[in-house]
Amino acid sequence: MRIIFGDGSVLDTGDPESRERFAGTHGKLLGRIAEIAGRTKSNGTLASRIRDKYRMKNTTGYSLNALVDFDDPVEIIEHLMIGSEGTLGFIAEVTYNTVPDLPCKATALILFHDIEAACGAVPALKSCSVDAAELMDRASLRSVEGKEGMPEYLSGLGESVAALLVEARASDPSGLAARVEEIRRALDRFPKVRPLEFTGIPAEYEKLWNIRKGLFPSVGAVRRTGTTVIIEDVAFPLPRLAEASLDLRNLFVRHGYGDAILFGHALEGNLHFVFKQDFNVPSEVGRYGDFIDELTAMVVRKYDGSLKAEHGTGRNMAPFVELEWGAEAYALMKEIKSVFDPENLLNPGVVINDDPGAHLRNLKPLPAAHEIIDKCIECGFCEVQCPSKDLTLTPRQRIVVYREMSRLTASGESSGRLAALGGAYRYEGVETCATDGLCSTACPVGIDTGKMIKHIRWRETGRLPHAVARAFAGNMSAVTAAVSAMLSVVGVSHALLGTSLMRRAALALRGISGNRIPLWNEYMPRGAGRIPPSRGIGGMPSGKVVYFPSCINRAMGASRDYDEEVGLAHKTVALLEKAGYEVLFPENLRDLCCGMAFDSKGFREEGAMKADELNRALREVSNDGELPVYVDMSPCLYRMKETLDRRLRLYEPIEFMLAFFPERLKFRKLPETVAIHTTCSSAKMGLSSRFRDLAEMCAERVVVPDGVGCCGWAGDRGFTFPELNASALAGLRSGIPGECSGGYSTSRTCEIGLSLHSGLSYKSIVYLVDRCTTPGVTA
Repeated sequence: MRIIFGDGSVLDTGDPESRERFAGTHGKLLGRIAEIAGRTKSNGTLASRIRDKYRMKNTTGYSLNALVDFDDPVEIIEHLMIGSEGTLGFIAEVTYNTVPDLPCKATALILFHDIEAACGAVPALKSCSVDAAELMDRASLRSVEGKEGMPEYLSGLGESVAALLVEARASDPSGLAARVEEIRRALDRFPKVRPLEFTGIPAEYEKLWNIRKGLFPSVGAVRRTGTTVIIEDVAFPLPRLAEASLDLRNLFVRHGYGDAILFGHALEGNLHFVFKQDFNVPSEVGRYGDFIDELTAMVVRKYDGSLKAEHGTGRNMAPFVELEWGAEAYALMKEIKSVFDPENLLNPGVVINDDPGAHLRNLKPLPAAHEIIDKCIECGFCEVQCPSKDLTLTPRQRIVVYREMSRLTASGESSGRLAALGGAYRYEGVETCATDGLCSTACPVGIDTGKMIKHIRWRETGRLPHAVARAFAGNMSAVTAAVSAMLSVVGVSHALLGTSLMRRAALALRGISGNRIPLWNEYMPRGAGRIPPSRGIGGMPSGKVVYFPSCINRAMGASRDYDEEVGLAHKTVALLEKAGYEVLFPENLRDLCCGMAFDSKGFREEGAMKADELNRALREVSNDGELPVYVDMSPCLYRMKETLDRRLRLYEPIEFMLAFFPERLKFRKLPETVAIHTTCSSAKMGLSSRFRDLAEMCAERVVVPDGVGCCGWAGDRGFTFPELNASALAGLRSGIPGECSGGYSTSRTCEIGLSLHSGLSYKSIVYLVDRCTTPGVTA
């Protein structure tokens, strides 16, 4: 663990030299910690109390178990830091101890007549080899019933039914079978609503786990705009879990939170609950305060439970730490805080707070800002998916700032602050958002912050830019031809001047223009040639397919790093013909575009116009969907699936090749290591694992670099805001082994950035499939 303290000092607990340096400069601090730990151990009553509290899950306050479990001051500090929420220092780096993800799993949703019966079965499960047992009350099950992917039988359950979601895991099928049978025998004597059935089929047990995963989003999605969602967790002694669950449910009803849902980790007596709360009305704040007062008293005084079992203490439970731990232990926590942060500068008021009403003050408003984001509860789940997270703002931060600007606009207060936020937001929020939509895949309520950014771009685009966009949209043939010609000129210049001189010239031009001129890089493609008509030949009986080459691939050809001069459109036609297809193109192909390039920049109307034109052309050439339509770029295909006629059978490269090529082409694994990158669009369509399946049909080893999500190229932003692409792919190069022969993806523009920041030539998966296939049938 690498810790940065308030005075700027650094301690790497795993580095002997760092420990020695820290001892030399902070010997007094280490001595104080050793003294506190020794004093605590010698106080038999206090030490016993601490050990007893940690017999169940507990994260309330500081981790006092560190004082009685360890003697080395550095080890004590290391464990005190866990759960301290930035109040003692900052954890800059940590190495996790992980558990194996066993390959064989079986899951069952076990339904009981009421929550008391479900909790009564938990001790029996505790004696078995069970890896998970999740309790869900009827309100929880009701919150997800009728939702997509949920079992139909949830809707017909009685009003008091509760469930345990139980999973067993093992390293081999026989071990799993033994564990399942052990669980069956243990639960045989307990009455159930439905027969006990385990499933080891991944698609089926993932469906069951989606019930549990959908609980929190189900509440967040239905709350009234302006209200928030409260999620808390507590823990009770396992023998009293049933009684405590009933008391919690009665407490919800008594304080007007009857629609709260209750669920948790049954084997640990750890219960979570979620409910909606309005902090905009004083009477509602008072109701919440009364609820928390009674909740904390019940958990501590009646059950001697934990006010926090997994979640941090935060500000909400800080006023009640002393209630749970007692005056002596609380004084110990305050002493620890003073040792590390004597000026109370680090996250003040969190964990340690003597104000009994701190949880009711400085409540964060969630004002209405835009319907796209009004359901956001600012949980931050989205942040890991964002390509700009290490450059400017995350989706959560974009929403937070936009809400504040909306609040300031509505209230009329602090016009200077509003102007400052608006000015900074142009770059930090709008220009560096990739609008890839991956944030929605991690969001509990499915919010796509990119759609809000597109709305802002649309709202702020003036008449003149719209007129220019309309002219471009009406003359796509000329636009793509001009772009292709320009790329060819740039390609010739690159050949004549060399990479080094071209790079310096490009940087100089961009600087002189105030970053208005797009930044050239050595992987910029040359112009594409005219697409040849299909000859309708191949090694198998002919079939027909409609091919829509995107406007990007009609303009962009091969780049200097390619090992052949053939652009993607030409290569795709050749591959489809090798598979025995007659390739058809829509009428007026050179004028067609899916409209994404317009829509992403805020030109909604122009984007819709192009989508409508493409829709008519594809319906005509495919005979209203009778023939499959192959689209060579995943982002374009994703937009087309959103905007075009549902009768059209639209395929992107991964889908099409897996669906049709094995019966038309013979695949052989090349003795190579290749890297693949799943585009945002492909990921949103659930194609990540299928892309790997396809690549593994072509190469002996397939590498997916860890920690690389959206590449941040975002259409043309890799040229106009190259720092976004660079930040998003900062870890790419280190994740690619030296023996990699090439990289593959399904978006021409993404491949430019991937090549630039990996030093490896990335191109369409079409090139790899073409190299490893011959006419015939894969065995």
